[in-house]
Amino acid sequence: MVDKRYREADEPRSGGSATAGRLPSLNLPGPPWVWVWLGRLFILGIVLAIVGIIVLWLYFAALGRTVPSVEKLKLYEPPITSRVHAGDGTLIAEFADQHRVFVPYESIPKHVIEAFVAAEDKNFFSHHGLDYVGIARGGLNSLKNKLTGSGGLQGGSTITQQVAKNMLLTRDQNLTRKAKEAIVAQRMEKEFSKENILELYLNEIYLGGRSYGVGSAALNYFNKSLPELDLSEAAILASLAKAPSAVNPYTNPERLLARRNYVLGRMVEDGYVTKEEADAAKALPLTTTRRLKGPEYAAATYFVQELRRDLIGSYGEDTLEQGGLSIRSTIDTHLQLAAQEALQNGLIAYDRRHGWRGPVATIEPGDGAVEALKAVQLPGGYGTWEAAMVQDVSSKGAVLLLTDGATIKLPAEEVQWAATFKPEGAKPGLQVGQVVLAELKRKVLNAAESQAPPPETPELDPDGNPIDAPEAQPVLVPVGNAILRQVPEVDGALVALDPHTGRILAMQGGYSFFKSSFNRVTQANRQTGSSFKPFVYAAALEKGYTPATRMLDAPFVSFDVSTGDYWRPSNYTEGQSYGLVTLRVALEKSLNQVTARVAQDIGMEAVSDLAERMGVYKDLPPYPAMSLGSGDTYLIDLVRGYAAFVNGGKKVTPTLLDRVQDRHGRTMFRHDTRPCEGCQVEEWNGEGPPELADTREQVLDPVIAYQITHMMEGVVERGTGRRALKVGKPLAAKTGTTNDYRDAIMVGFSPDLVVGVRVGFDDNHPLGEGEAGGSVAGPIFTEFMEKALADQAAIPFRIPPGVRLVKIDARTGELPGPETGVIIDEAFRPGTEPGLSAFSSSDDCLSISGDCSTGGSSPPSVSGFDPERDSGVVPETADPAVPVETAVKKDLGDIY
Repeated sequence: MVDKRYREADEPRSGGSATAGRLPSLNLPGPPWVWVWLGRLFILGIVLAIVGIIVLWLYFAALGRTVPSVEKLKLYEPPITSRVHAGDGTLIAEFADQHRVFVPYESIPKHVIEAFVAAEDKNFFSHHGLDYVGIARGGLNSLKNKLTGSGGLQGGSTITQQVAKNMLLTRDQNLTRKAKEAIVAQRMEKEFSKENILELYLNEIYLGGRSYGVGSAALNYFNKSLPELDLSEAAILASLAKAPSAVNPYTNPERLLARRNYVLGRMVEDGYVTKEEADAAKALPLTTTRRLKGPEYAAATYFVQELRRDLIGSYGEDTLEQGGLSIRSTIDTHLQLAAQEALQNGLIAYDRRHGWRGPVATIEPGDGAVEALKAVQLPGGYGTWEAAMVQDVSSKGAVLLLTDGATIKLPAEEVQWAATFKPEGAKPGLQVGQVVLAELKRKVLNAAESQAPPPETPELDPDGNPIDAPEAQPVLVPVGNAILRQVPEVDGALVALDPHTGRILAMQGGYSFFKSSFNRVTQANRQTGSSFKPFVYAAALEKGYTPATRMLDAPFVSFDVSTGDYWRPSNYTEGQSYGLVTLRVALEKSLNQVTARVAQDIGMEAVSDLAERMGVYKDLPPYPAMSLGSGDTYLIDLVRGYAAFVNGGKKVTPTLLDRVQDRHGRTMFRHDTRPCEGCQVEEWNGEGPPELADTREQVLDPVIAYQITHMMEGVVERGTGRRALKVGKPLAAKTGTTNDYRDAIMVGFSPDLVVGVRVGFDDNHPLGEGEAGGSVAGPIFTEFMEKALADQAAIPFRIPPGVRLVKIDARTGELPGPETGVIIDEAFRPGTEPGLSAFSSSDDCLSISGDCSTGGSSPPSVSGFDPERDSGVVPETADPAVPVETAVKKDLGDIY
């Protein structure tokens, strides 16, 4: 049966012949109705396509109004790393949320740009923000991933799209974000040049290892600037762009090298390099470095953290970690390393004198001991020492098992020292299974020595091909004997600064920052002990005393209004007194009774005033006990006060900073703010260097400052600080020991370096009988000064105008006579030499404060003993008025 519609179509229309009224037949294969429906579907498809395009256009138009403006990128100021440099320019630290070094496009080498373009977007310079072939490929891959459940979306993003995503959009994996990304990318291409887009991309991209941007990555991975990178290193950075964690150079080096070789191959395909250049780069090994690692950086930790606290207090944490500050600090890395070594050696020496405190832990020996040993948590501050298990022990020594399975001997003397550990209810000394800390040396065993002999029959893979033997790596093996170690419980501090400028050159706030972050230089408020005595004698010199003034060293009693009780100071060697002695001898021997008597004589108000003027204290109560260092202060302030003795009586402000600049080079802080008129001349015409005004506050008369310096030279030459004589350079110093041996202190200086050392327990319990400043802090001071001054000439202390050096009898302080045994040079102001009296009344004032009163109505006595003043003296002999001169001759023989 024939369809009526088709039959009618074949019949001729009325009014014409059949041939004339009929359309020519198309002779289409198949049933005609199929083609009718196809035609209709085609028309419907066109309509739907037009509608879809309109809807898509409306969607993108609406979406385009919600995307961020690309104008933000014109004001791009990314978070930049703040960098800290030492005084010599060495980079010592970085502060950053995102480690980034911004590099402008024109400073980025061509081969670095080409490596990233080849790896990430080969059509970058020709497309207009979107790579449609890449998008199609990404769409197909995304569909496949969705169907198989093997991955997420892949978009075939161009570099422009990556910039849009990283800097203006989120990282959500959905079609809406991809649409926004496309809109922003096209707008960027209209607003920015290709160079601008690459600059944004290469400074913003994350490349692993806390590195944002190619500049930071080049430094962190290779310790190089971008122009120093070779082709292989540029390809390595480009390899990290796609998935930094998957090709991490430290955990997946082989995968990274494979990716590098792929990038080099793409560079050849794109015509950036020749095959020969790529092959040469492929042959290079992967060589990375770890920046800011090493002993000099670890030694600077206390300094850097103190600096960080100061900068956050001044500028805020956001500015420090995002503002790209250029920070020039005052630290001298050589002196800082010497400070750490000297303090650690001194604390270890003290700790060793007081015996071994026992093992870190105890584990079961035998199988599994190595794994158990590796799992032991070591105490903070162990440094380069290693964990070891006692495997065998006898009176002749011990054998220690190390974490790599090697063993090493412990000599008999170490076993004997360990025997000082006597736990209650257990055996003393070393026992098998104990985990201890050991100091040992290792040597490199080269690859040939460490490689096992090749097997007779090579190992084959599943296909029957021989497997390449892994490349042998050099190993470190222990050599010699080990030393038993323990992290000291005692702690301390050392600070060194320039006495003329206040620049802190070294600051070691404790044994190890990893043991305790507490900075004992700036945070420990402790007593000064006898190290305060130079300030008492300086106050006395302001009142008219001289270094040769004689005072009675004998017990006495004074009523202390601060305690409401009688105060009975005694010398370090209790019961030992020397009779009449000069102030010099009293300072050299650190005689407490003389110091207390001098403070009582001139009035503690004068001492407190001087100490506050010199910056040692902010407020020192004028109590008698303060004259012997009972007042609490910080080590940095004590050292600051000592600086005025050597710099001519000038007050300095300690500083960690020389200068701070923002990311644009504008100076935000400068320690030396003095104007310099002649520093900005365009050319040199032979004139001398500019002279800057000295704006430091004068807090002590320069003559008195030198007299105290000269007296403290005697402390090193003949007194409690004579351990420092081995330095072999002019030094002046004073030791100090607080009550019950709780703190040991030594502060001293060379002409251009002032150093303070303090040792004590954080809980303030005693160091032990005899552990005084000279024996505990003295060796630390000496070791540091030896290293600090090793390459410097022996410069004498500068003598200011108005000082007269006179030869006197060392014992009596008078001019030499027939019975004089020892003659020394003493520093006097003209008119105060022995036999002369320039100060007959209080009108002759040497005090910077202008106050020369003595706290009483009578003028100061310089004769050494005043019956009215000394009425409270408790005599050592039956006749209190007659000092025993023979005691002076006998007991001071070891000094003169």
